[in-house]
Amino acid sequence: MQDGIPVEERPSPIHGNGAFATRPISAGERIGEYTGSPSDEDGTHVLWVEGVDGAYRGIDGDNELRWLNHSSSPNVEFDGPELFALVDIEPDTELCFHYGEEWEHVD
Repeated sequence: MQDGIPVEERPSPIHGNGAFATRPISAGERIGEYTGSPSDEDGTHVLWVEGVDGAYRGIDGDNELRWLNHSSSPNVEFDGPELFALVDIEPDTELCFHYGEEWEHVD
């Protein structure tokens, strides 16, 4: 756990590594901010967020949140670079968000 984010990287049954809760997280709780270097190119750990001007910018992740995997039934969601719990999350639960429309066919 780095920077107070209640998440750690572990092997994931979904894909490669994942981000897992290290303590209970309440629905609606802010979990942390996706941090990293600005990026104009897509990549494995690049999160695209919409700015106030409507333009998208990429963040090449460098903290634990870069390990979030996709789920069509997510338990977390981003509001810009900020991550929030959609439901109550128990320790050791993998945190997953919906990657977007191009991932609709993937569970």
